[in-house]
Amino acid sequence: MPTSTESPHTVKWFGHPRGLSTLFFTELWERFSYYGMRALLVLFMTAAATEGNPGLALGEGEAGAIYGLYTFFVYVLALPGGWIADNIWGQRKAVFVGGCIIALGHFTMAGPLVGLPDRPSFFLGLMFIVIGTGLLKPNVSTMVGDLYPEGGATRDAGFSIFYTGINLGAFAGPILTGWLGEGYNWHYGFSLAGLGMILGLIQYRLGTKYLGEAGLLKLNTSKDQQKKKVQTTYIVLTVSFVAAAVAGTLLLQSLSLETLATWLGYAVIVIAVLFFAYLLILANHTRLEKRRLVVIFWLFILSAIFWSGFEQAGSSLNLFARDSTNRMIGGWELPASWLQSVNSTFIIILAPVFGSLWITLARLKRNPSIPLKFALGLLGLAAGFFVIAWGAANSEDGSLVSPAWLVVMYFLFTVGELSLSPVGLSSITKLAPTGRVGQMMGVWFIGTALGNLFAGLVAGQLETLAPSALFGNVAVIIGVSGAIALVAFPLIKRLMGKVE
Repeated sequence: MPTSTESPHTVKWFGHPRGLSTLFFTELWERFSYYGMRALLVLFMTAAATEGNPGLALGEGEAGAIYGLYTFFVYVLALPGGWIADNIWGQRKAVFVGGCIIALGHFTMAGPLVGLPDRPSFFLGLMFIVIGTGLLKPNVSTMVGDLYPEGGATRDAGFSIFYTGINLGAFAGPILTGWLGEGYNWHYGFSLAGLGMILGLIQYRLGTKYLGEAGLLKLNTSKDQQKKKVQTTYIVLTVSFVAAAVAGTLLLQSLSLETLATWLGYAVIVIAVLFFAYLLILANHTRLEKRRLVVIFWLFILSAIFWSGFEQAGSSLNLFARDSTNRMIGGWELPASWLQSVNSTFIIILAPVFGSLWITLARLKRNPSIPLKFALGLLGLAAGFFVIAWGAANSEDGSLVSPAWLVVMYFLFTVGELSLSPVGLSSITKLAPTGRVGQMMGVWFIGTALGNLFAGLVAGQLETLAPSALFGNVAVIIGVSGAIALVAFPLIKRLMGKVE
């Protein structure tokens, strides 16, 4: 505990500011709750309503659309969540309020345990989690950066430790919530996810004293101006929420969820194209800035394609694990949701290896460029889908296949992820024109959200396609995209100029 003469920065945790441990465990428990619930989400929605552990009995198409819309809005709401923190609350308050709303969402999903109706409590809970995650997720990472005002290698090492916490939570969540949710009652699993978030909030409050100035609101306006800004923000948010709710209700009366999600995806693509066209044609940017904007648009496309495949882990691949794999160990059946932890296990093991590899290659002046890493990421993902398509072909006669097919697939997924994901945000900050860094970060989140949306829609094709056909189609699309990216990377690298 710091004394009256100690600053929070003099109290260390493994050589880092003590506040890092506060944020490490906050994010660990938030990811525990997020990935724990995600591992159950599609399984619960598609489980028969007449089973001993009844689900919602939805078809794969509708469940996939819900999954896609849910994960889409988780990323989209990070944009207003970041704005609220920067202008109204500060990151510290936004993280706490967001965590409380997330916990409320999980417990609301478990409402049938206390007599609440199943479907209304389920969808209301998802809405709370989306809002809470939008407040917490972008701002806890910002606070980590605030702990290192000097920047440098120590800051990079701090983020590496922080990301380890993310993956520990992503590993433990599916194991524990899956054990309760699949084995006993889905709503026990949702409750455990909420309890995990509560534990994260408790240690966050207890550890706030170690955060120093990190996450506090920095006002650059008068009190009267700030008061008007707060009032305007609340009015805009309220009107936007009501308008979205009314529009969604009206659309769902005439459109299916699958159609609504598809139209939303197309609308986002059109808006993104028009936005970049405006920047390239009408905005006053230099020739070099325009070339780099083309690179950002290219990376935006590749990122959306990558996540549209990768995020099927929680949807189509989760269903394949449940329906088509032999998970019997002696007389005990391994919960399908446990296979969701394989990716995070490989990340924990392989992240230091890849970090050392990039450093060594950089020392030898052979470090792959950003566009080449994106191409390698897509090719790794495509290889994983080719493997699982091969495995799924062996199950078409009704026999169950070994979970080893999924393990090998997740290994290749992880190789792809570690090639592409770590350089994503950093590349955007390097390439964005002056004054547009925030907008380009928003574009990056939109690309990730778009990929998540299409991941759910693609998973819904399991209603009409055999798993081997679906995974084979995805493998071809992503593989061709990776091959194009590989061929194009020298040109894209030249457009980047001196950015490494």
